[in-house]
Amino acid sequence: MSQDDPRTLVSTEWLAANLKDPDLRVLDASWFMPAEGRDPKAEYEAGHIPGARFFDIDEISDLRSDLPHMVPPVEKFMSRVRAMGVGDGHQIVVYDGSGLFSAARVWWLFKLMGQNDIAVLDGGLPKWKAENRPVTTERPLIRDRHMFVTRQDQMVKDVTQVSHASKLGDFAIIDARAGERFRGEVEEPREGIRSGHIPKARNVPFGALLNADKTMKSPTELRAIFEAAGVDLNKPAITTCGSGITAAILCLAMERFGKTDHALYDGSWTEWGAFPTVPIATGEA
Repeated sequence: MSQDDPRTLVSTEWLAANLKDPDLRVLDASWFMPAEGRDPKAEYEAGHIPGARFFDIDEISDLRSDLPHMVPPVEKFMSRVRAMGVGDGHQIVVYDGSGLFSAARVWWLFKLMGQNDIAVLDGGLPKWKAENRPVTTERPLIRDRHMFVTRQDQMVKDVTQVSHASKLGDFAIIDARAGERFRGEVEEPREGIRSGHIPKARNVPFGALLNADKTMKSPTELRAIFEAAGVDLNKPAITTCGSGITAAILCLAMERFGKTDHALYDGSWTEWGAFPTVPIATGEA
């Protein structure tokens, strides 16, 4: 079992022991791939960890963008979390219905907004339920709480910045997608998107970082996986994936073994693969 750290990852045991803390806020950040045919809001209503609020990744985003679930404007983020009763002085724990998948995106988003007292629930709702811990259909009583936000711009990159990083080689670009997508051997799930990867990127499929029960591997194991993939950990990192969700799992994993100079490419392959003027690579890195 991974060591509990309220700024990265906590166990179901830790959450159960702290569930009645008045300054704890639990967020259900479930989001599923369209092909799964699952409705995260409906699943939340059917049963969630007591006290959990539902964090809608698609709605709490920049809806002016054609790209999915891009980082929301600061003002929108602040208004939405305030409406959930989440604010300064709270310890936040975020989980999802897959085990460890979309929760990392919300962990990263709060970090981007300058909030550090947030952790992902290791193993998520499936592990919580497997241990026969309580779930409820009741919604929590919400009281507004102000949150002071200081956006950490260095934690997010756009297509121009990633293009420069690819050309110069001054960042380690790490792709969280499955190997066959990274190598360009299969068609992308989104129509009109080219197959392949960003030149000079390395491939660390997010699933390789997880145990069979969807808990995260130990910091020592995580570091070894990145090194085995040829990632130069002496360089600052940029993570990418299909649409900016699983790239955050790579950020969380690096944070677990002490690497803090990482950023996420928000547009990820949905943007890069559709952008006509940027190059793509195929095959192994």
